Amino acid sequence: MKRCKMAMARLAALIVLYASLGHIPSSLGVILRTTDKIVWANEFEPIELTCLIESISTNNPRIEWKKIKNGVPSYVYFQNKISGDLENRAQLREPANILIFNTSRADTAEYRCEVAAIEDQRDFDEILISLAVRVKPVVPRCSVPESVTVGTSTELRCLENEGFPASQYRWFHNNEELPQDPKTSQRFVNFSYIINPDTGSL
Repeated sequence: MKRCKMAMARLAALIVLYASLGHIPSSLGVILRTTDKIVWANEFEPIELTCLIESISTNNPRIEWKKIKNGVPSYVYFQNKISGDLENRAQLREPANILIFNTSRADTAEYRCEVAAIEDQRDFDEILISLAVRVKPVVPRCSVPESVTVGTSTELRCLENEGFPASQYRWFHNNEELPQDPKTSQRFVNFSYIINPDTGSL
């Protein structure tokens, strides 16, 4: 009995020591992890943001999800229901994952999963996940002058504003792609041009 009391006292002392150092053994606190902290999704397709509870003692922890857009947080899962702009488009899946049925470009943001477990020594943990939704580009708008004076320079433009990540542009001459540097190709070595693949200008 005496040895048992001594062992319990030592355990209590260790808990206090770990707590003071900020190191709580996993069996005494809630710990979260995720399979991916940076997630890419295609627009209109489903995606699941994982919030896995690695360790917990509390039976019914409080689970919340927040969406952080431009530094401003808003609830997407609060008081056991989906809210905000994910309402009717998402559901909570065990243990604390969020499944978005059809992603939109407006879903690109950071998402924070928060779990509070009042019966645990370490009673709170959170995971931050970055979601980026790919958007297909649309047919670009092109601006090509009808005529140009020989010996002068001119600019051809090609641009679309829908794609995410931002579109990259290539130009073709008689169905043959123009190389970035004409001097690298025998076919275009006598051509004089500058291509900007980011803005679409030639």
